Amino acid sequence: MRHRLPHTPAGKYPSPWLRLLILSTTLLGINYIVWRWIGSLNWAAWWIAVPLVIAETYSVIDSLLFGLTMWRLLRRDPPPPPPEGATVDVLITTYNEPIDMVLDTAEAAVAIHYPHRTWILDDGDRGELKEAAAQRDIGYITRSASWSDKPRHAKAGNLNNALFETEGEYILILDADQVPAPEILDKTLGYFRDPEMALVQTPQYFHNVPFSDPLGSQAPLFYGPIQQGKDGWNAAYFCGSNAVLRREALMQLGIRGYVRAVEDGVRRTLYTARKILKKAAAQVDPGQPQVRAALESVRKAVRDARAQLREKRPLADITYEFQQRVDQAARSVVAADVSAMRADLEVIAALQQDPERTSTTLLFDDEALESLTTREWSPLGALESISAMVRAIDVGRDDEAQPMLPMATISVTEDMATCMRLHAQGWRSAYHHEILARGLAPDDVRTMLTQRLRWAQGTIQVMLRENPLVQKGLSLGQRLMYWATMWSYLAGFAALAYIAAPAIYLIFGIMPVQAYSWDFFGRLIPFLLLNQLMFIIISRGTPTWRGQQYSLALFPVWIRACVTAFRNVYFDRPLGFAVTPKTRQEAGAIPWHLVKWQLAAIAMLAVASVIGIVQLYFGVISVLGVGVNLFWVLFDVVILSVVFQAVRYRGHDPEGT
Repeated sequence: MRHRLPHTPAGKYPSPWLRLLILSTTLLGINYIVWRWIGSLNWAAWWIAVPLVIAETYSVIDSLLFGLTMWRLLRRDPPPPPPEGATVDVLITTYNEPIDMVLDTAEAAVAIHYPHRTWILDDGDRGELKEAAAQRDIGYITRSASWSDKPRHAKAGNLNNALFETEGEYILILDADQVPAPEILDKTLGYFRDPEMALVQTPQYFHNVPFSDPLGSQAPLFYGPIQQGKDGWNAAYFCGSNAVLRREALMQLGIRGYVRAVEDGVRRTLYTARKILKKAAAQVDPGQPQVRAALESVRKAVRDARAQLREKRPLADITYEFQQRVDQAARSVVAADVSAMRADLEVIAALQQDPERTSTTLLFDDEALESLTTREWSPLGALESISAMVRAIDVGRDDEAQPMLPMATISVTEDMATCMRLHAQGWRSAYHHEILARGLAPDDVRTMLTQRLRWAQGTIQVMLRENPLVQKGLSLGQRLMYWATMWSYLAGFAALAYIAAPAIYLIFGIMPVQAYSWDFFGRLIPFLLLNQLMFIIISRGTPTWRGQQYSLALFPVWIRACVTAFRNVYFDRPLGFAVTPKTRQEAGAIPWHLVKWQLAAIAMLAVASVIGIVQLYFGVISVLGVGVNLFWVLFDVVILSVVFQAVRYRGHDPEGT
């Protein structure tokens, strides 16, 4: 880990008055939710009361995390000029986007003022694009032959391949549709005068979005106060495009990742060796003390090697010493019954020669390792097998196209995972709040849903595989800033309770609270008002309503993302990754089926409202109860109604606005 220097970026932080508002909102939220758990639950209807209070707890925590983010909202001062003589590679990632689009971005990249080299990273390996790039004197890179029959890791793999084909000190990463401004490097490279700066992220802005933003593409709250707040905690993170990164920082990640992979291989091999030795010891004749002593010496070598791993001894020293001790033990039992060992030697030879059982399969395939521990081994066979496994550790990672993978490959959102690892190593990041590239947002609801699903799946993958709350090297603020983003994608489950609770009351007259009392409203309403006031002040007129709508209206997408990511991480089920299309996909009939769950929720709430009003007319339920729940029904319907505009949207027509 790099040495973390004391550092406070120059800029403007929140006023004491805003922080007082944040603190007041926090106290009111905690007061409300504690009272809800202790003094208001209707345990007779626990099946809806408990899910609702869990959903409310989720929302209060979400509000607290937002307040914490805003506590250090940083509006940075302009950076200094770029460092002298810096070399830069501009990398444009593409897979199947229209060639004209890619070339437009590449030509704009060539026109960037600061000296640099522009490269098109074509994961589609298209000859036409290669020829067009050559005509324009633009660099062209596609995957090397080493990637054949190996995991490709989508965009992360594309970038990892290019990192070993280029050499600039800094890299500007652009998606195929993100056309950069000529001054993008002049405005961002100055941050790298700080030797600890690894990343500078700029906003993603889309020029094909109308003012109404029917698909919620612009995300002005995220590319504004939220990123600025994370920046204040040194947790502004990489968003995949429109960002400049320090090559040194990425390569350090690759080296550390390689070391971790080899270390994991050593650890698992030693674990397997211990089980093999136990099996072999059971086969030793009592009249063979020399053999028994040899096996015991290797068992001691296993214990010593595991202790050395814990002490962080150099891996090469650990494996070399262990190998020598195994070889010495093997020589001491060579005189044993060769006929009893012949079958073992055949197995070992097959393991070393079978192309389906490469050295790295021994290292990383749990099934292969387990198979070695279940067969009966003669002493020499056991020692030779252990020796073969240890020798396998010394070779490159044949399970990957490249031994080093600087960009994280644990998630389809390689950007967040990579940046979190950079922060864990002590590197810093910056968010530069100025639009320096303009891209294309989805032109139809299907593309938008594909995009949001992938974002959510990738974020949940990172949460499950490298939970920031337990990652070493991150500060408490960084842990919470990463967790806040991951936490937001759990909103789909809370939405179910918020939609169901008012419907259940209006239809069945069942309340999730003991009573709609002044005690209830006196705690809830002040919290809601101050929370909304904090939101309004922080957004400063930024149109954020669309984002608030989609945070609830996309509840089926968030739930699906959580379920599929969980199955992928723990059961190795594929996600079905798809590149977000950059051209319009929908044509013909309105695709109502894409929002069927939202429509079903709206229909249920409408029916519940009618039933509730009828029951009120006959005096079955109270006026206050109906009023409160009709208010929440109306709120839910207004939020969910965004899908009507979304499914009818067919792209922005500038001439028609």
